[in-house]
Amino acid sequence: MNIFMKLFKKRETLLAFFIAVSVVVIASFSDNFLSYDNITNILKSFTVTGIFSIGVLLVIISGGMDVSFTAIAQVTQYIVVYVLLNFLTGNIYIAFVLAIASGIVMGLLNGILIYHYKMPAIIITIATQNMFYGIMYVITRGKLLYEVPSFFWEFADAKIFAVINQNGAFTGLSVVTVLWFVMALIFAIILRYTILGRSVYLIGCSQTAAERVGVNIRNTILFIYGVAGAIAAVGSIVHVSIVQTVIPNSIVGQEMQVIAAVVLGGASISGGKGSVLGTVLGVLLFAILSNSLTLLRISSYWYNVFIGSIIIGSVTINALREIRQRKHIVRVNVAE
Repeated sequence: MNIFMKLFKKRETLLAFFIAVSVVVIASFSDNFLSYDNITNILKSFTVTGIFSIGVLLVIISGGMDVSFTAIAQVTQYIVVYVLLNFLTGNIYIAFVLAIASGIVMGLLNGILIYHYKMPAIIITIATQNMFYGIMYVITRGKLLYEVPSFFWEFADAKIFAVINQNGAFTGLSVVTVLWFVMALIFAIILRYTILGRSVYLIGCSQTAAERVGVNIRNTILFIYGVAGAIAAVGSIVHVSIVQTVIPNSIVGQEMQVIAAVVLGGASISGGKGSVLGTVLGVLLFAILSNSLTLLRISSYWYNVFIGSIIIGSVTINALREIRQRKHIVRVNVAE
């Protein structure tokens, strides 16, 4: 009995339960919801959000906040496609290499500024978001790239476990979705089983305490923001592979949805808490609810209401839990 009580106190368990209930309710109203075609399409459409959320999770666990990841993705996307169209004859692997290199550079700039100036990460990343996005818009003048190399489409269209649906078309689990799940697994292992992962949690709990036990604060912060930039870059390549165009303002503006999914998954805004599993479940819940609004013909504006409510509710729950934990701390006065 105690084991079940402990399980239901975990955010991941509650999310899984809520997802299961939502699936049952929505399926009772829509026959198409649980079709293989619809499920794989849901996963594919939220793959970019899922990839972005991994990088944001790292930052939030460390006690920071990054809102520049969409600008990093937007700039990276434009650079890579422009270079491949005009200067290189490449493939999807070269695209990822170029993107990750660009993302790391911009992510490291965030890390350097945050560590050097000791300012709140959200202030720095708001500034860099506007700087990255503004520079790109000035240089490109908002020009759209309607043409992208064919290997982007081939990458997004590749499937595993493919079957033929009722319309005679192939459907299956997209390779880009598999990429999201593999990345989630890798970072779940890093955060849980490596010294580097534990250092990220320690910094989020207390930088002073982390430094006292030997954590290199500067290198860890640079790692966090550099990797967050690289993850944003990976998401940008997946995005252009799916939409097949580069629109300079197509990614910027999605920050709140990603942050909401991470917070819903149990990550604490104050740092030190969060899990990859919880984040993945948070993204899946958003994907299910978004798809259900379409199937049930409910206004999409309710989705924005839900995102805002989730952020407020999750932050409130985390704050109440922290207050409750502080009350259980035993204070001991040591006589001099």
